[in-house]
Amino acid sequence: MSLEWLIKIVTENGPMFINGAGVTLLISLTGTIIGSIIGMLIGVIRTIPVPEKGAKRGLIKVVNAILSVYIEIFRGTPMIVQAMVIFYGTAMAFGINMDRLLAAIFIVSINTGAYMSEIVRGGIVSIDKGQFEAAHAIGMNHIQTMKNVIVPQVVKNILPATGNEFVINIKDTSVLNVISVTELYFQTKSVAGNNFRYFESFFVACVIYFIMTFTVTRILRYVERRIEEPEDYIMYANQMQVETPEDALIRMKHSDSNR
Repeated sequence: MSLEWLIKIVTENGPMFINGAGVTLLISLTGTIIGSIIGMLIGVIRTIPVPEKGAKRGLIKVVNAILSVYIEIFRGTPMIVQAMVIFYGTAMAFGINMDRLLAAIFIVSINTGAYMSEIVRGGIVSIDKGQFEAAHAIGMNHIQTMKNVIVPQVVKNILPATGNEFVINIKDTSVLNVISVTELYFQTKSVAGNNFRYFESFFVACVIYFIMTFTVTRILRYVERRIEEPEDYIMYANQMQVETPEDALIRMKHSDSNR
């Protein structure tokens, strides 16, 4: 590896690397946010209690079956294949010509949604059942229970897994070069094809990927620490005090001595 070539590649092709890194961050961040929303909705829907009988039972069963098919398909196939099928397949089969950037965001979003739905469902199931029973006891329905009691706890609990999905998406956007999205890997291929210095070009890309994932990881860990409850809190007594037997005995002795 030549240091001179590294410096030359960075100085001559810096804007291409920066543009590619920006597109990579845009796709991965937007896809993670949309995918998390999809996963949250699916996770809430899949935890709706199924009635023992009636039309509602059949409807919930059908919806759960459709969602299960979606999850299994997008978790069980590579993103690169999904990109080819969605972008080129829809164009050939239905004549739909999608914008490459929007197609990339759509692909990452639905792929992330399939993974996040299982993460959210696991987070909901991990909540103590007593909280569901208490919410139902005061008249809350399933949606109200999720909105006011369960989801805030789930969001906090799944934050590390969500951050991990974001980091994975930063790296996995490289497969989107198959549909000619100008992300970092695509730009690096173009640079390497122009100067035929593949090792140096992809070394630069490697460093940029590491900087992005390292920075995102540190930011997410800082956020996690900020939302954690402080361990050195002070418990203050409420306005209603309860007298202990020891305090009562001392008070009685003090009262007798003053007579």
